[in-house]
Amino acid sequence: MAEIGFTWEWDDEADEARGCDFDPYDRFEAPEKTAWWFRLWTGNDEVDGSEFRFFGTTGGGDYVGFWLVRPGASNIEQPVVYLTSEGRCGVVARDLGDLLWLFANGLGPTEAFSDLGRETQPDEAFQAIAERHAPGRRRSSAEIVAGARQEFAGFPELIHAMCR
Repeated sequence: MAEIGFTWEWDDEADEARGCDFDPYDRFEAPEKTAWWFRLWTGNDEVDGSEFRFFGTTGGGDYVGFWLVRPGASNIEQPVVYLTSEGRCGVVARDLGDLLWLFANGLGPTEAFSDLGRETQPDEAFQAIAERHAPGRRRSSAEIVAGARQEFAGFPELIHAMCR
């Protein structure tokens, strides 16, 4: 994914964003950094965020990662969550395969979370990756996000219960 890259820009004339506001990490965030950030984000020194494997961020400091909620499943089979710097959160994809199809549809985690109805341009490079790694799973972005939110409907409440 990182080799293809993500571009994001603000069009002052049209007063709208284009592209995908996402910056993937080279590797998962270190557990110590996740613990520090999650404690700061929740205001709760008793949590450590160990149920997450964060793998990217946005220009605004939002976090994107896997939520390790499926026992025995690999990281890439776990749901993809989005936590904003303002304290909002949600599930945007059921797993990495669905996230790849969001990218193929021209959306990133930010857009899937807060601007799902935005008009996008499909990304041919990501379509090839999604076909290779998640064949037969092509769906609209709205279907992908709705499926994730339905399966993991209690995620925001669970996270907000950790906040102080």
